[in-house]
Amino acid sequence: MADSKRDLVILVPDRTFRLVVSTLLLRRHESLGIRPLSLDIYAHTQFDPGCLRRCHEFLKPFLPTHHRALVLFDKHGCGREALPAEDLEQEVQQRLCRAGWEDRAGAVIVEPELEAWVWSESPEVERCLGWAGRKPPLREWLRQAGVWQPGSAKPTDPKSAMALALREAGIAQARPVLGQLAASISLRRCTDRAFVRFREILQRWFPAESRRAE
Repeated sequence: MADSKRDLVILVPDRTFRLVVSTLLLRRHESLGIRPLSLDIYAHTQFDPGCLRRCHEFLKPFLPTHHRALVLFDKHGCGREALPAEDLEQEVQQRLCRAGWEDRAGAVIVEPELEAWVWSESPEVERCLGWAGRKPPLREWLRQAGVWQPGSAKPTDPKSAMALALREAGIAQARPVLGQLAASISLRRCTDRAFVRFREILQRWFPAESRRAE
């Protein structure tokens, strides 16, 4: 008898997160090193705090219909910013475990927020942010603006830095840009802790077909 369950249900805090995650999983699964998935992605109406405190309530109805569950949200704005992201991830996983998911669920908390995934060394960053061919280069311009400290891997406030760059380039909305970046940026160059965790969880749960055959 065929398995009627879907592979994965994901809870995120907003439409921007949903766009980025759906683009990565549906269009970039090979780059992530995973097999194609059947999945559903939902945004919590209470945003980051809802994902932290009520994920178990939201996802419990999906226990009979999905093999695994994943919760992603920003640390900034979740209401528990004083705690390490790793502690919050463990707290979320414990909530999900007690709700019946046991070891079939995971949590990824982005610090400080999703825009941290933007700032890799890929040339697609400048292109998507409207900075291709502009002088000085984007990173240097942000350093001159005082929002990217020399020697740092990314701006101190990734979201504000992105907004500043888009405003200077005359681009009004960030959400489509994040979608473009998710579709085109080199995933191997992203070393953000949360993104690496996101990719490793997916590879462990849903290895690429070639890996499963080894």
